[in-house]
Amino acid sequence: MRPAWIAGVGNTPFGRLEGRDALDLMAAAAGAALEDAARPRSAIDGVLCGYATTTPHLMLSTLFCERAGIRPAYAHAMQLGGATGGAMLMLARELVRSRRCENVLVVAGENRATGQTRDSSIQTLAQVGDADFEVPYGASVPAYYALLAARYMHETGLTETDLAEFAVLMRSHAMRHPDAHLREPITIGDVLASKPIASPLKLLDCCPISDGAMALVVSATPAPDAAVAIRGAGQGHRHQHLSAIEDTTNYGARDAARRAFAEAGCGPDTVDLLEIYDSFTITLAILLEETGFAPRGGSARRLRDGDYSLDGPLPLNTHGGLLSFGHCGVAGGMAHAVEAFRQLAGRAGDRQLPGRRRAFVHADGGVMSSHVSLLLAREDT
Repeated sequence: MRPAWIAGVGNTPFGRLEGRDALDLMAAAAGAALEDAARPRSAIDGVLCGYATTTPHLMLSTLFCERAGIRPAYAHAMQLGGATGGAMLMLARELVRSRRCENVLVVAGENRATGQTRDSSIQTLAQVGDADFEVPYGASVPAYYALLAARYMHETGLTETDLAEFAVLMRSHAMRHPDAHLREPITIGDVLASKPIASPLKLLDCCPISDGAMALVVSATPAPDAAVAIRGAGQGHRHQHLSAIEDTTNYGARDAARRAFAEAGCGPDTVDLLEIYDSFTITLAILLEETGFAPRGGSARRLRDGDYSLDGPLPLNTHGGLLSFGHCGVAGGMAHAVEAFRQLAGRAGDRQLPGRRRAFVHADGGVMSSHVSLLLAREDT
């Protein structure tokens, strides 16, 4: 099969973007991605669109295409929680490799900060819980992750201070990105003193709710100045609900990463950039360990050693991640892939790190329920 390349990316700022609905945001990000990829709208023959809780349309992909002036030969809307962006990129790759499409636009966006009330957002997201055994007890997504965190911390020895260090690192990286939602510096003390949400998680252990959109163009031909290929992809799905988890040493991320590395023909030791889903600080700690970038219970130690810093061997979430760049649903997870492309392509501006060649991107949906891993590589052509 022929390779599939990321040819260009685009995004809106993240934060509170008054007066713009999901389609407005998606169209803006898509236009920026097409410009970045130097592709006219007529060249797009495939469109993959992430769901939007603020625009719950039965045919969102074609609704978006009508709005954006695109007439594809293939259109598909997808729904896999926070793993949706990774799954769309994986599917876009297969569409290109199979020659079904030449240029696939992958796009998602939502106005979650300004287009939903707090109660509506809590009610919508709480539905990831089991309808009989979890939702009736009033749990929210932070509560589900707090239960998971308490168990994981008990088993591994991770502490609340360990988790706080991840929030501080993400904020320090977001400060360098002009489109990030949260850019004010924070300290470990700030995190530990922030409002309790669901023990042991506090406000700054949780990602903000944002408005925003992301888009990528996956193509049969690379960008002329930067050949960035999707070389490996894998998924893992071991449970849907928190109460169905049987193995706290493998939530499914290990399976996804192993499959992606096997397909790419490489291992974690070949990666020099990490872009890993971080809806909560505990999410990031667990995923680093499960995907092979820290020993079990050892992610915070690697952080303190400087391994995930911008000048370390494995810079982590160089845009600030969900914890600080922001989270607006599907596009929040896609931001990790967008940042990985920009770093590999040399298009990251003031954030540019030297010599990055291979990035590991991981997306997580539900309560560590669905996992997609991607290996992106810059290649000489």
